[in-house]
Amino acid sequence: MTYDAEKIVPYSSNENKGAQVERMFDSIAENYDTLNRTMSMGIDISWRKKGLSMLKKLNPQSILDIATGTGDLAIQACSILNPKTILGIDISEGMMDVGRQKVAKAGLSDIISFDKQDCMNLQLEDNSYDAAMVAYGIRNFEDLDKGLQEILRVLKPGGQLMILELSTPQHFPMKQGYWLYSRLFIPTIGRIISKDKAAYSYLPKSIEAFIQGKDMINTLLKNGFTEALCKTYTMGTCSMYLASK
Repeated sequence: MTYDAEKIVPYSSNENKGAQVERMFDSIAENYDTLNRTMSMGIDISWRKKGLSMLKKLNPQSILDIATGTGDLAIQACSILNPKTILGIDISEGMMDVGRQKVAKAGLSDIISFDKQDCMNLQLEDNSYDAAMVAYGIRNFEDLDKGLQEILRVLKPGGQLMILELSTPQHFPMKQGYWLYSRLFIPTIGRIISKDKAAYSYLPKSIEAFIQGKDMINTLLKNGFTEALCKTYTMGTCSMYLASK
């Protein structure tokens, strides 16, 4: 099945979505954290905390952080979940280079490692991780079904997947306010700070096009996960999904 978000790409080129997303994140890596904090007004930190707390009962010792970016989720997971190891994977070396510096500064290099991998074809063994997590990156998957099936494959039986993703509010007045925020504020701030106009025009379009709520739960179930649930934060601007193997 092809989802609308899979057709949304950052640049007008003949490259596949994965290649375009890699190029986009490499281009904005240096300013990504500043942009992220500015655009979310810091609320993304509390969203990650809430999402990670959903994994506490599982007490995962080995965690796979997919689309790790600059490693914010992995770093926060260390203090909340206290795992033995976290592997952060991403297709953007530029983003992970920033992450490696942050992890070293935090003194967590013995717990968190990084590896360039495409989540459509993970070079990891079956049944090898207690938990997997994706924060604000699943809408960038080139093939959502294939990516979810790969995550399921590398999770241990009983393991859990926690997803955080930006979503579009469904009710007045937040729905209307969010439209203005995403169509005017995000592209403008992105263009000023990152100098990459395409990247921050892509962001709101990819959020709008991505499935959410019941549709995402059904997609998780269709791809072999069980006990899928959804919670929304900040009046529907962020959605958290939790599912089990």
